[in-house]
Amino acid sequence: MIILEFKAKGKKRQYSAIDEAIRTVQFIRNSCLRYWMDNKGVSKFDLNKYSAVLAKRFPFANALNSTARQSSAERAWSSIARFFDNCKKKVPGKKGFPKFQKNCRSVEYKQSGWKLSPDKKSITFSDKKGIGKLKLKGTWDLWRFDKKQIKRVRIVRRADGYYVQFCVSVDVKEQLEPADANIGLDVGLKDFYTDSRGNTELNPRFYRTGEKRLKFYQRRVYRKKKGSANRKKAINRLGRTHLKISRQREEHAKRLARCVIRSNDLIAYEDLRVKNLVKNHCLAKSINDAGWYQFRKWLEHFGEKFGRVTVAVNPAYTSQDCSSCGEVVKKSLSTRTHVCKCGCQLDRDHNAAINILVRALSTVGHTGTWILDPNASGDSTSTLLDSGLVEQVESLSEESPRLKTGECQLTLKG
Repeated sequence: MIILEFKAKGKKRQYSAIDEAIRTVQFIRNSCLRYWMDNKGVSKFDLNKYSAVLAKRFPFANALNSTARQSSAERAWSSIARFFDNCKKKVPGKKGFPKFQKNCRSVEYKQSGWKLSPDKKSITFSDKKGIGKLKLKGTWDLWRFDKKQIKRVRIVRRADGYYVQFCVSVDVKEQLEPADANIGLDVGLKDFYTDSRGNTELNPRFYRTGEKRLKFYQRRVYRKKKGSANRKKAINRLGRTHLKISRQREEHAKRLARCVIRSNDLIAYEDLRVKNLVKNHCLAKSINDAGWYQFRKWLEHFGEKFGRVTVAVNPAYTSQDCSSCGEVVKKSLSTRTHVCKCGCQLDRDHNAAINILVRALSTVGHTGTWILDPNASGDSTSTLLDSGLVEQVESLSEESPRLKTGECQLTLKG
């Protein structure tokens, strides 16, 4: 399953129609959520039926395509299902009780309500909202895929315009030649990551770099009168600056992850909980700016696409343990060099990356299928009562003490 995104080009009235469709989606989603709160035992199918009831009551809801209304109801149910799932798992803290949406930014259609042009360079939405025909600008070619493979079509509103996304059901796996290399990665704030070979990747710090420009546009927003057209323009300019930074961070993580995956057969990384790490207010901005989650997400995606092994290991004590002798060398966060009594002296992140790779290899080494007959590896057979057997019968010994001298001999015990 892949997502193809195109910039949508249209007229002002079409953009206004898209905004009206998005407001309708928000109304249906919030109404379904209220219906669930007021009625116990409501299921996903009940919410889909309720979206049809809303269409009969409100003409503006009836103008939206029926599949788009169902998708709105499914959005409400996804937040409800996530809340129930957190309660069953007993997630500590807040369980994420569903909230009413205040700023919806997309409308989603299923396999009806839209039609691609023969050259697949434009799309026409046929519901009564009046969106009409939108031109598609992008580098992907839709002609490679059949229309039946397109499962969802979504219109997304962003600060720099409107986009059309296609959810295509297709196998994206590719076969690569073995790279004969394994690598462990330790992400950090000084360097984006340090691998087990000692190589480092610089941390670009996109947010820190653009922070001065962001503060400039934030001041312009606060100086404008609330509700005025100039304030809306200033807010849009600030939003476009934030969008540029987020895209830079995402593209950086994507390119690095693709390069790492194609160059190695096994990639080991820390199983970090970024949500817990950002509770440290001294480091929260730097952690969010690094984009560790995006990097891990693309590592796992490209690992599945190219058939590489990606292993997330427990990060506990990876910086404290010595990669040479295993001795625990306690150090504070400010200590950047690992020095052990055994003579091992490495950069702190390099030492951690080696430990991460070792843990991943020890985990992967235990995977596989067990032999069909466990008794063939030297296990004792069970002795039945009243069978007349005094001792248990043992199996053949797989290895002989003479194996080191080059001789292979099997001896029968008992």
